[in-house]
Amino acid sequence: MPVNQKFQGGKAFGLLKAQQRERCEEINKEYMEDQKYRDEEDLPEKLDSFKNKYAEFDLNDQGEIDMMGMKRMMEKLGVPKTHLEMKKMISEVTEGISDSINYRDFVKMMLGKRSAVLKLVMIFEDKANGASCKPDGPPPKRDITSLP
Repeated sequence: MPVNQKFQGGKAFGLLKAQQRERCEEINKEYMEDQKYRDEEDLPEKLDSFKNKYAEFDLNDQGEIDMMGMKRMMEKLGVPKTHLEMKKMISEVTEGISDSINYRDFVKMMLGKRSAVLKLVMIFEDKANGASCKPDGPPPKRDITSLP
């Protein structure tokens, strides 16, 4: 269903994002009902997390992560990649069919048994976000004698 032409700016963007979330929810329901993934631990929470991650990096709002979205994702994760490396990652996920990753491919990759590079990076980011290495708050006060 295309965005109504009467809306512009924020309203049109909000409607577009709502439609994307609905499509992702439909795909999530398919995975919830699929016998293949019934044994997956915490499946609803994982699917919800995947939906949020996917929406964050879908820059063109077409329902697919393209090369620029992938580049932004890798840079944000602290693992910048070259153009050729990103093309290879996308090709691995989509099995060479497309030059962008749709939500169905993304979920299949994240739930699949194969260790795609993108999957490993995403899992690493989730673990890094869960356990913060840095102490909260301002740094402790130090005097000149405590410096090396």
